[in-house]
Amino acid sequence: MQLLRLGAAGEERPAVRTDDGRILDLSSLTKDIDGSFLAGGGIATVREAVASNRLPQIEDAGDGSGLRVGSPIARPGAVLCIGQNYAAHAAESGSPPPKTPILFFKHPNTVVGPYDEVPIPRGSTKTDWEVELGVVIGKTAKYLESVEVALDYVAGYVVSNDVSERAFQLEESGGQWSKGKSAEAFNPLGPWLVPAEEVQPQELRLATTINGETRQDSVTADMIFGVAFLVWHLSQYLVLEPGDLINTGTPQGVAMSGRFPYLKSGDVMELEIAGLGQQRQRLVQA
Repeated sequence: MQLLRLGAAGEERPAVRTDDGRILDLSSLTKDIDGSFLAGGGIATVREAVASNRLPQIEDAGDGSGLRVGSPIARPGAVLCIGQNYAAHAAESGSPPPKTPILFFKHPNTVVGPYDEVPIPRGSTKTDWEVELGVVIGKTAKYLESVEVALDYVAGYVVSNDVSERAFQLEESGGQWSKGKSAEAFNPLGPWLVPAEEVQPQELRLATTINGETRQDSVTADMIFGVAFLVWHLSQYLVLEPGDLINTGTPQGVAMSGRFPYLKSGDVMELEIAGLGQQRQRLVQA
């Protein structure tokens, strides 16, 4: 099953997509798909409700053709991002593979729906795409004892687009990357949150096309630091809370490589991770 949120921005209602393709309303179970829902056993409750056939169907839902599809999680408390987590991407960025995870943050208000338009920031000349496996935390994690227990703290996985403005990130950064990561709508998410027990996080194919032309095509097995290690590692430095989002890094094939032009108004990004769905955004001028 897949969890999603439907409706106008700020008015989304929670829903579930069943294995047979029906979209069911979760409003009787929870107000939203957020940290409280995830920490309180919400996914197990949804499974039971689906199995007992006691949830009403939403007829006008779909993939963007009916009700708007919002981010599958409500605004997270934190968006934590891992830089250069694929060796080939580090190389195309002109850097050696990191020996320890690189951490930066995006503003939580960058999280938008998977089909929402993405404005190119004022003054931007280097807006770029980044398909990433997004990890949603399901319960509080701090000072985890081992990598082996880390995946127990994951609620599920999502397709994430870590949109970046490279001039802001590198030339105007002042030493940190967040200026180039936190513009309006710079983190499309979804379409779905797939529960952790249904996903093998290091066995997923990621792909990006721009205007129908392939840019990124890789697998999460190529990560330098896997999901379990990242969750454990981050818990040694900060407290991960339910509903937090971790973007785990992007593979090679971004515009910053010099092989492709940066994004312009009217361009269309399409990103996909096997089993987690596909998202599509059109670029507009801010």
